[in-house]
Formats: sequence, C-alpha cells, structure tokens
Amino acid sequence: MSKKQDLPPTAWAVLGLLSFPGERTGYELKKWADSSLRFFYWSPAISQIYAELRRLEELGYAASTPSGPQEARAKRRYAITDAGREALAGWASDTAEAGPPVLKHGLMLRIWLGHLAEPELLRAMVGGHLERTRGELAAVREAMAQAAEVPQWAFPALALRWSERQHLAELELGEALLADLADPAGAVAAVADAGRQGGADAGRQGGAGAGGRGGADAGRQGGGDAGGRGGADAGRQGGGDAPTRG
Repeated sequence: MSKKQDLPPTAWAVLGLLSFPGERTGYELKKWADSSLRFFYWSPAISQIYAELRRLEELGYAASTPSGPQEARAKRRYAITDAGREALAGWASDTAEAGPPVLKHGLMLRIWLGHLAEPELLRAMVGGHLERTRGELAAVREAMAQAAEVPQWAFPALALRWSERQHLAELELGEALLADLADPAGAVAAVADAGRQGGADAGRQGGAGAGGRGGADAGRQGGGDAGGRGGADAGRQGGGDAPTRG
C-alpha cells in the first residue's frame, strides 16, 4: 500500500494548507484552518497540526526551516515539497476517496428525543442554534472578503461561497423547525398527508407505466395476430386464384 493511501484526512488537510504560496508556522496554519477549513470540513487541533507536520516531514512531503536569531521565540516554518505537491494533487484528483458527506447534527438528535423534553426547552435550543449559525455566517462572509483579495485563493473562495449557502439553508431549516415546534401535532399531520400523497402519486405513476407497457404489448401482439391472419387469408386467396389464372 502506498504512503498516499496510508495518510489520514487530517494529514492531507495540513498538506493542503501548505500548498499555497509561502512558508507558515504551525500556529499560522491553525489560524488559517480556523478561518477556512472549519466552515466546510473541520479545523484540526494545534496538537494534530504539529503531529501531521512531523509525519509529512518524515515522508518528504514537507520541509521546515528554523527561525532566525532575530526572533524572540524559536519557530519552524513549513513549506510543501515537490514530492508533497505531487502526492497531494494525486489525492485531490482521486474522486473515489471523496466519499459522501457526513452529517452529525447534535440539535436534531435532541429533537428526535423531544418526547423526553419540554417544548419550551426545545424551542430555546433551536433559537440558540439559529443565533450561532448567524454568527458563523458572519464569520464565513468575513473570510470570503479576505479570500477575494488574494488571487491564489480563488478556489478556497468558492468553498467559502458554498459554505455561505449552506449556512443560509441551515437558517431556513431552523426557522421552519421553530414553526413545526409551535404546533407539533399539525406538523406531524402534514408529514403524514405528504407521505400519503407521495404514495398515491407513486402508485398512479406505476399504474400508468404498467398500463402503457401493457397497451404497447397488446398492440404489438394484436398487430402480429392481424398480420398472421392477413397473411393466411392472402395465401388462401392467392392459392385459389392461381389455378384459375393458370
């Protein structure tokens, strides 16, 4: 198995942060992850970042240089190597490794267990979630503005734009959930009606499809029978006429 296949996603994320121009310390990589990666994936802890930097150096995918004597604290700055860029490009182009998105919505887990909680508490949870989401949306938009100023960050800007849309959708879903919690019985009845309507529509579609296929089969069969009878009649008629003409 290749080294590329052995690396965890965190390692690729850290190597990805290094793939943009310039050298960066582990602390700078953490700050950038907090203002970019966390909006659509996750932000590794600073300890994870340094652990992955050591691993990437051992593999030859990253190189570091110590800070000069003019700096008060000794630091190491990291940069991607040619081998690291080649490996990262191969990983980023491998669509088989992308996988489906993973959704773990802590609030929805509590809504699922709503029969054990007071309705007022559930509504308060949703309200708090909406406030946090609005704060995150503001942070996303701030990061988008920063990315727009750097030509090399065009694709990170696209990822942040997707994150903006995702947060807007989350706000819409949260507002709808608040409305449902105001009248849970009515919301459940609406869900049941939608389920029955969907089942009826599917049944009609299936029946129409089966009817159409049945009609086509009958038409083909009828056409074949008619052709067969027509051919037999023509043969008997032709057979009768031939001796007369002869």
